[in-house]
Amino acid sequence: MKRYEMKSRQLELNDDFDVIVIGGGPSGCTAAIAAAREGVKTLLIEAGGALGGMGTQGLVPAWCPFSDKEKIIYGGLAQKIFELSKAPAHINSEALDWQPIDPELLKRIYENEVLSSGAKILFNAMLCGAEKNSENIVDTIIISSKSGLTAYRAKIFIDCTGDGDLAVWAGAEFETGDETGDVQPSSHCFIISNVDEYGFRFGEILHGSNPKSPIYDIIKSKKYPLINSTHLCSSIIGPGTVGFNAGHIWDVDSTDPFSVTEGLVMGRNTAAEYRDALAEFFPEAFANSFLAATGALMGIRESRRIIGDYVLTVQDYLDRRSFDDEICRNSYFIDVHFNKKDELRQQSGEISIDSGGLHYKKGESHGIPYRCLTPAGLVNVLVAGRSISCDRQVQGSVRVMPVCLCMGEAAGLAAALAVSSGNLNVHEVDTDKLRGRLREEGAYLP
Repeated sequence: MKRYEMKSRQLELNDDFDVIVIGGGPSGCTAAIAAAREGVKTLLIEAGGALGGMGTQGLVPAWCPFSDKEKIIYGGLAQKIFELSKAPAHINSEALDWQPIDPELLKRIYENEVLSSGAKILFNAMLCGAEKNSENIVDTIIISSKSGLTAYRAKIFIDCTGDGDLAVWAGAEFETGDETGDVQPSSHCFIISNVDEYGFRFGEILHGSNPKSPIYDIIKSKKYPLINSTHLCSSIIGPGTVGFNAGHIWDVDSTDPFSVTEGLVMGRNTAAEYRDALAEFFPEAFANSFLAATGALMGIRESRRIIGDYVLTVQDYLDRRSFDDEICRNSYFIDVHFNKKDELRQQSGEISIDSGGLHYKKGESHGIPYRCLTPAGLVNVLVAGRSISCDRQVQGSVRVMPVCLCMGEAAGLAAALAVSSGNLNVHEVDTDKLRGRLREEGAYLP
């Protein structure tokens, strides 16, 4: 690619904040709340126009489980946000797992919680550069907005971009996908409304685990070529309204804007095919339905994994391992979606793939150590969300929203402790103190 050098120019500099969080998804929201409630000046920068990431702008229709099948284990801010989101009358307030999401309600919950903590929000602003000094301290980031380019300085930065953009641009090492760089497929979530709820509730379960699901006849018909997998998750998110996390869009590179653009265009066309296919093959529920919305965000399952002080492994998962510095527990199953080749082989019956022993029994979980949030080689940067330091298999478990909420709270609190102590090296945060404060705020740390 050809290079173009801008003539040197001075940028406006904002150095009003102690902690800056990049990315307003679940981990970014709780990071900002946790830092601000400790009394440090905190800014949350989000590229879009709302907080919540995939649960709001991305239209993921349901929370992954909040329990270990016995009790809530994603406590603290994660539990608070989850409980607040169960307000709609159609939601079973007693259930802990696979609760549907009202995206508009959840947007307001995140905004209210972030702002009431004392943190400030900046929407429609995108990270486009990071600079570190000779001591591996990130001292400046560059943000693009309607004001142009602005430089921001802070004492601690928290990367909640999902792709590890800040950490990578500052020089952190990372891994992507499998040994060939292949990543899990993406999905573009959508909402179908004017659904006959009686037909939906009492007809065949749409999920691909049901051998009688209409998805199998849809694929066999070959009338809807963009519907290429049996992945079909759905939840009633409002009266006559069903949210879908369905289908696979392969080969989307979330760090390449052209690739994401192509994926979004394909995703919207795929959503339209699902509406038409369900109307044909599941008419008792969808005959009079219409496609109401598609996500503003592509559902990216996998991209970069930052190399931190500790790399969480699938063996840690299998061992149900605990750590002296763990900042939360996790019990979600290993959920690595098939690549294109294996998906087609499974559809043909050539192979059968499942997660085998990678589901936990009741009451089982593993810890996530603080060291997974600290990028090796960067002094004042923390990472939370799906890009933490872990191997590919276990990333298929720790990438989901409940655990991201918990990781974000830990990162925000750690940032505040570093600022208040005067030692801005995040690798040297007192993890006993960190864990103690997390417990005081309701975290589940047995």
